[in-house]
Amino acid sequence: MTFTLIKGAFRIAGSSPDGDSIRFYPADPKTFRKAGLSVRLNSRGGVQLRLEGIDALETHYRPQARGAELWHQPSKLANAAGEALLDHLGFTSVERDENGRVTASTPEEVPGHVLTRFADKYGRAVAFAFPGQRPGRSTDGADVRLEPDGLVNSANHALLAAGLVYPTFYSKLFPDLRQAMAEVAVAAREARTGLWAEDVTLEGVRARSREQLRDEVVLLPKLFRRLADYLELEESGGVSLGGFAHYLDTRDDRLFTVPDGHATELETLVEVRRQTLRLTVEPERIVFVEA
Repeated sequence: MTFTLIKGAFRIAGSSPDGDSIRFYPADPKTFRKAGLSVRLNSRGGVQLRLEGIDALETHYRPQARGAELWHQPSKLANAAGEALLDHLGFTSVERDENGRVTASTPEEVPGHVLTRFADKYGRAVAFAFPGQRPGRSTDGADVRLEPDGLVNSANHALLAAGLVYPTFYSKLFPDLRQAMAEVAVAAREARTGLWAEDVTLEGVRARSREQLRDEVVLLPKLFRRLADYLELEESGGVSLGGFAHYLDTRDDRLFTVPDGHATELETLVEVRRQTLRLTVEPERIVFVEA
């Protein structure tokens, strides 16, 4: 349960933070390298974070197909997750342009720290994000232990508890932390808090149009992204799910389920019947294998 502590600040002007990613500026940009973390820093020393264990509704997703248009999920809930993240970290007001890019914020930056162990294939630090400075005397770059009860002040935990993000776990997350986050997510779902009041991931959704999928359907973002990638291969602009199961199989999203430990891939957990699809296993029971 050991993570690298990195101190710094969150700055958002000029970026497009959403419910599960934000720009972080370490006090010392060399700290990531000293810790052996292969993150990609911008010219000012900032790194993009991917918040561990959570996935927010998409505000701007571009599928893989050449020339694909931007896709999004229902904006009210998607934006609510982004607003909650910024509020938790200490931003009191945020102005954005029509494309969602932040033009001004109050304050311009807020102090914070992250706990991280690795970077993903896109060079983002996969992290737990916290407002302010870490209690105690841990130095910047130190190895610190994170116990389940230490998650409570993280933005990751706050967004799960508010029902504004989905639990989406990967294999490098420690099992005890994963279990604690799963319990928070289940409690939010059972209370039908936030997005859970409208979620159709488990009950299923009948695809009628692209507009419906973007503006009305509250669906596990991982599944939404795969669906958008698939539909952008269709020149007609339709929403036929005739080949979606096969497409999922080609993506080879490896995973295992808990607590049974069944190793499989996403395609086997998605039921497609004509124009209706649904996930057959609760999201918190799925652990994707980190690429």
